[in-house]
Amino acid sequence: MSRHYFVFVRAILVALGLALLPLLIGNMILENFAMHQARNEMNAIADRYISRSEAAISDVVEVLRQMQVKGLTSCTRQNQGEFEKTLSENVIINAIGIVDHRGVPMCYVPAQVRRGSNILPALKPDAPRVGIGMSWMEYQGIRTALVSWKLRNGWRLVANISPTVLAIEPGPDYLRHASEIEVRLGRDHVWVNPANSNLPVIMGSNFIEEFAASTIYPINVRIRSDRNAVMSLVGELKIVAVIACSGIAIFLIALGVWLSWKPEKDAEDDFVASIRNNEFIPYYQPVVDIVTGELQGCEMLMRWQLPNGKMVSPGQFMTYAETSGHIFEMTRSIMRQSIDDLGELYSKHPELKLSVNLFAGHFNDRSIVDDLLDIYEDSPIALNQVVMEVTERQPLEDIDLARKIIAELQAHGIRVALDDVGTGHGGLAYLQKLGMDIVKIDKMFIDPLGSEENAFRLVDAIAELADTMNMGIIAEGVEKYEQIVLLRELGVSSAQGYIFSKPLPARKYLEFAEDIFTDRRNPVKVLEEKKEASDAALEQVASQDSTN
Repeated sequence: MSRHYFVFVRAILVALGLALLPLLIGNMILENFAMHQARNEMNAIADRYISRSEAAISDVVEVLRQMQVKGLTSCTRQNQGEFEKTLSENVIINAIGIVDHRGVPMCYVPAQVRRGSNILPALKPDAPRVGIGMSWMEYQGIRTALVSWKLRNGWRLVANISPTVLAIEPGPDYLRHASEIEVRLGRDHVWVNPANSNLPVIMGSNFIEEFAASTIYPINVRIRSDRNAVMSLVGELKIVAVIACSGIAIFLIALGVWLSWKPEKDAEDDFVASIRNNEFIPYYQPVVDIVTGELQGCEMLMRWQLPNGKMVSPGQFMTYAETSGHIFEMTRSIMRQSIDDLGELYSKHPELKLSVNLFAGHFNDRSIVDDLLDIYEDSPIALNQVVMEVTERQPLEDIDLARKIIAELQAHGIRVALDDVGTGHGGLAYLQKLGMDIVKIDKMFIDPLGSEENAFRLVDAIAELADTMNMGIIAEGVEKYEQIVLLRELGVSSAQGYIFSKPLPARKYLEFAEDIFTDRRNPVKVLEEKKEASDAALEQVASQDSTN
């Protein structure tokens, strides 16, 4: 039996095997996904409690330390006035006072009714400077934490941390009413234990559990979630398991037939011929200043245009191009084409940038440096107009070599951007070690802007980090005007996405640029005018409704 028939038979056997067990395989995949998703959500909730409580305690400790520095260590009327001022400036604190060595309040602002004669245990001779305890007061299952600062005379400054500091939204709906959350301060003091009347009785092993602990303070978090509630996340998807597995079987059969009747050498020859015939062409997606509407340049993307005019998406050939090594010649080809496409425009507008995507294999040797110099050094597109984009999605084999290559590119005026930030292998290590000039925020972080608070904070953190490291920043995948507004608030001024334009062939991109440079079209003003018109229409409808 020939190799191709063997591949064909093996594909059919695998497909039949999957077809016989679709529910089992589908359920296993979906349940593993549900468990993984739930554990990630639970860990995220626990981390939020830890980070919020750490930040609150640290902030209060600093407030108390500053009070001692200012001499606010007695209960004079003037000092109590300063206590009130401190409260108004720190929303996480709802009371400040002084207790004696027995833990009995000497003064408290605002005055509060307390159980017993003391609010803190008596001060021990070897007690640390900072103490943390719990009050009897609580709000929705969250007790008031007390932070104390020991003074030289045995008295202590005390501040109450408001329970609302830890009033955190406990995750998505499917976990919200089926989880038990407990935050402890040390072993004996429960800080957070919100009551949940809808929580099923957790018995036996019918729950999943996650823990987290602070590395700074004696704080630990335990979260338990009902397993049945977790499985409801994929309840409807289990019905699709049979269809999905059947589809896999059909795909494998088709793949077996294709591999059987199309020898690998023929496929290789066809691919090489496509490269030689310049079927791999550049498309250009504009990058726009979202404050002024000015064109800042574009990202060059690769497309495969067959002789019959049909376009092949990158997902169908890029992996093969990279693993086979053809990507190097393909990249050189579209860089050469970019000179013919954009040379005249870029020579007239030296402020424009052209981004070229590289993959990890480009950094295994310095041939990419020679390619760039050979193609662009004496071309209408200057080297300082070229930006190389390095993706995080694939790991770099040799970080030190990559750093040297990037440094050599930068020495020639070529800037280097880190693409897909936060989605792959490198993370902060790439920013720290590779000396990037630009950070590109991936679409997966832009999509939830305006609907998820965490997404806003994450983009804010990336923008702040880029600003601290004197790096440029570009948002990718912008599709809504509301995202532009939020990005402006975060100090991000450059963006690309379908709200401005999809990737364009050269002719269309030149028309897009010409419209901007001749003031025929300002993409940001166009969006703002549409938004104003939409708001005005809504106001008119609302006015008519109120009149009726």
